[in-house]
Amino acid sequence: MKIKNIIIPLGDPKSVFIELLIKYFKSKNFKSLKKKIILIGSNKIINNQKKKFNLHLNINCIKDINDNKLKRINIIDINFENLKHKYNHKIATKKYIERCLNLSLSIIKNNSNSVLFNGPISKKEFLEKKFLGITEYLAKKTKSKDFAMLIYNSKLSVCPITTHLPIKFVAKNINKKKIINKVSLINKFYKKKLNRSPKFAILGLNPHCETILKYSEEDKIIKPAINLLKSKKIKIDGPISADTFFIKKNIEKYDVVVGMYHDQVLTPLKTLYNFYAVNITLGLPFIRVSPDHGPNIQMFGKYKSDPSSIFCAMEFFNQI
Repeated sequence: MKIKNIIIPLGDPKSVFIELLIKYFKSKNFKSLKKKIILIGSNKIINNQKKKFNLHLNINCIKDINDNKLKRINIIDINFENLKHKYNHKIATKKYIERCLNLSLSIIKNNSNSVLFNGPISKKEFLEKKFLGITEYLAKKTKSKDFAMLIYNSKLSVCPITTHLPIKFVAKNINKKKIINKVSLINKFYKKKLNRSPKFAILGLNPHCETILKYSEEDKIIKPAINLLKSKKIKIDGPISADTFFIKKNIEKYDVVVGMYHDQVLTPLKTLYNFYAVNITLGLPFIRVSPDHGPNIQMFGKYKSDPSSIFCAMEFFNQI
């Protein structure tokens, strides 16, 4: 089924996300977008940002996604001002984000031709250390047991087996089942949504895939997982030493690199492509995408933040 609607909960009201969307709406690329946009958030904040950054574009106010008068850009208003009158700023912000996300999830549940593209959210303020990230939060909300965080770029994508986990806990949280499930989810996604049969590279955990200890994660976990995936006809190599993998002649051979922890794969990807990538959560009942950066609150209102991840997301949406 082709995607028709992009549902966009606007995230933290003090994030740069609306500014970045405005940069996209003012660009030539927006003319080629084939989907309808439904913003979920404060109409007042949107109008203030439109005025400040000189966006002369009509945003259509609707009550429901099934409104027959849907236009290119639509908004369902979530009144942030009322929440600010009732609560302090921190609690009002959290409740605003929750309402935006809950309404978005409700819409998507009843409209399978839609995708979720959520604005950046401060994990520290919103999740209050209850979840490692929004990926895990949404997995819990949708009762999804197996999921993967894919940082997608059309040339090269990466997936960390562990996500926003302190480095001292990484080794204990790697297992064969996680590797097999995440690679299988990504393989299915590439074939079904992108019409490509991806080639995977799996990185080791230890320097040079070696250890002086008796227990080797490469021998006990990673290699057995790779062998099982190969038996399923998935194109995969590894384990490969991370220190030399991301040189040009290596990355040209692969579509997806699976690493054991967050910075092992996200650092080189952002070095290669800056912010031209998006975070895709696989394994949910729907496709969820978010920019590959945080809310960047300190840059709010300055109109200087890089919109590359928004452009990458919209390019991706046009493919599916």
